[in-house]
Amino acid sequence: MEHNPRPLKERTEQSLFWSMLNNGTLQLLNILFGVVLARLLTPGDYGIVGVLTIFTLIAGNLQSSGFTQALINLKEPKPEDYNSVFWFNVIVSIALYALLWWCAPLIATFFHQPVLVDVSRFVFLAFLISSLGIAHAAYMNKNMMNREVAIINLVALLCSGCTGIILAFNGFAYWSLAWQQVIFITMLNLGRYYFVKWRPSWHIDFGPVKRMFGFAVNILFTNIINTLSGQVLTFIFGRFFPIAQVGNFTQANKWNTQASTFVSGTLIQVVQTVLVSVSDDKERQKRVFRKMVRFTAFIAFPVMLGLALVAKEFVEVVLGTKWLECIPLLQVLCIAGAFIPFYAVYQHLAIGCKRSDLYLWCNVGQIVLQIGLILLCYYFFSQSILVVVTVYSVFMILWLAAWQAVAKHLIGLKWLEAILDIAPFLIITVTVFTITYLATLWIENNVLLLIAKVFVGGALYMVVMKLAKVKIFAECWEFMRKKFKRQHT
Repeated sequence: MEHNPRPLKERTEQSLFWSMLNNGTLQLLNILFGVVLARLLTPGDYGIVGVLTIFTLIAGNLQSSGFTQALINLKEPKPEDYNSVFWFNVIVSIALYALLWWCAPLIATFFHQPVLVDVSRFVFLAFLISSLGIAHAAYMNKNMMNREVAIINLVALLCSGCTGIILAFNGFAYWSLAWQQVIFITMLNLGRYYFVKWRPSWHIDFGPVKRMFGFAVNILFTNIINTLSGQVLTFIFGRFFPIAQVGNFTQANKWNTQASTFVSGTLIQVVQTVLVSVSDDKERQKRVFRKMVRFTAFIAFPVMLGLALVAKEFVEVVLGTKWLECIPLLQVLCIAGAFIPFYAVYQHLAIGCKRSDLYLWCNVGQIVLQIGLILLCYYFFSQSILVVVTVYSVFMILWLAAWQAVAKHLIGLKWLEAILDIAPFLIITVTVFTITYLATLWIENNVLLLIAKVFVGGALYMVVMKLAKVKIFAECWEFMRKKFKRQHT
């Protein structure tokens, strides 16, 4: 296995750069492909594939069983560790696919959609194929191979996106979305095998899996709970609402998720590895963690609240008038989405401190209260999708307090310190976007209004960061300046 001798700060900066470039490029391409597909397909098409997401994700959680994080958490994982996890993933995935194949008619009956029998059996191939590359993905994350990850994701997205558009253009409807998922996972695995020279051997020893089991099982249950938390609304809506309404929510949630993934995806590839590397020095770990939180706030608030600001113009101009019903859903989800990336930082702190038990129980409390609150709202207060989504969003913001309590226990991070790390960026963002909204009220053309809001809001935010001499902004600016200078010398 490789050992990287570069200083931690340099490796972290490089990894964050490639992670951000990776996620930024992916989100831009996702926007392009998403826009084209949204114009070619209907809300019903998105609803058909959307209700299957929860099953695919849970199956993915079960196939990795927390061993991906367990591998990353090892100081120096050996080839036999990766080999053990590889074969465990493959065997579990085959069993799961057989079970889901049998359950396909039951899934179709639950959602009142007979077409889901064939569609689900095809879509579930994605997690079966992905089992062949999970150990390789863990290897790349452990060694911070984020440049290679960026290349792989780019190629996979281009191939799958083009496939989806071609099929949609030729009238394949929801099948175009299904094929897009399968092609994406297939290309990811091909790329991982190209860049990672490690290959699994036929000497199967589950000893390493057994040694990692205690840590991994808590991660497994927590990942399942996180999946339920993220997909519970789609699941409930798929049961109680018409498939077109589910499609509107799926579309809104898709754009909200893509934006928040730009931030959390950048951090996830780096944060656990970095926190594990400084776990022997609690004071240093606390400083690194706080810096990660400030970086998250610096990126998450303008990205997510900015999307909420331009949601109306974005949907009307880019997606088309058939998606107007998803505008208020997107706005509400984006407000909660501004806080979701913090979950990734706090959760990986618990994992990095080898406290998968805290990671588990904090998420158990979240999903139990979340489901109870949603069902209570639906049955006793309102059967409006917008009201249920609003209740869900408020809860997700408030539950960050539970994770802050965990951080206080693990590294002594005080509540005031956390507030001082986050609040300034929130205040600046809200102020800047309020000014932007008022300054652009006179513009009537939606295209010009969308462009004006993006340009004015972004420029004002950068100017305020510069004038306020925000340290995290200065460091990012200096790093990008050096990176650009090196590229042109």
